[in-house]
This record gives sequence, structure tokens and C-alpha cells, in this order.
Amino acid sequence: MFGILATLETNRIGLFLIPPFGATLSILLGIPDAAVAQPYPVVVGSVAGAGVGTVLSLFSHGNLMAIVAAVIAFGLVNLIHAYHPPGVALAMYPLLLRPGHWFPLEVVLPFTVAAVGSAAVLSRRIKSWRKYPKSLK
Repeated sequence: MFGILATLETNRIGLFLIPPFGATLSILLGIPDAAVAQPYPVVVGSVAGAGVGTVLSLFSHGNLMAIVAAVIAFGLVNLIHAYHPPGVALAMYPLLLRPGHWFPLEVVLPFTVAAVGSAAVLSRRIKSWRKYPKSLK
């Protein structure tokens, strides 16, 4: 997964190797039964968080705006029941590193879908892997 991210843009090699993606993979591997690891919060929470940061980056940049973005993203992902901690962190990324206006859709969405999808496939193929995603009851 990290190798694919490193090759997303040849002129920005490694730009998308960001800590929230590592945290997402750790959550999927370590606590796949947790609510924050389920597909809806992983995908929607991450894209929403990155979207908040991207929208705010149209008006300003810097550390203070990154904090504002994280606070707004925290409120939004809780409001839509998509709380995923790395999604809140992703809100700060566009304000600090300026990855472009399409970052939530070009990078975050494909990464989270691939991460969730691969976790689901591996949980069915490897017997020692815990079942993922958690079944809806």
C-alpha cells in the first residue's frame, strides 16, 4: 500500500506517505472489530476530514487553520457517525502541506477503499485473520 502511495505523483514522490494512512492500516490490522475500523467510518470519516481541510485551504493555510480544521472535522465526523481518528488528522494535512484541491478524492478515497477492501479480502483468505468487516446485527 505504501509503495503505491509513493508512486501516485512522480513530481511529489513520497508526499502521500502520511501518518494518518499508517494509523488507518494499524487500526485495520490491530482492532478490526472496533467501530473506528469499520468501512463506513474509515472511508467516509477520512474523506470528510480531508474535505474539511481542503475547503479551508481555499481561504487560508498554516498551523492555526490546521487546528480549526481538526476541530471542525471532529464535529462533522461525529455528526455523521463516521468517527475515524486518522480522518480528523487528515483535516490538517491540506492546510500544512498543500497537496492540491483534489486530495480527498484522488488520494484519500482510493487509499481508504483499497485498505478496507484488502482487509476484507485477507480476513476471508487467511484463517488466522479476524473477520472483517464486523457483521451488522
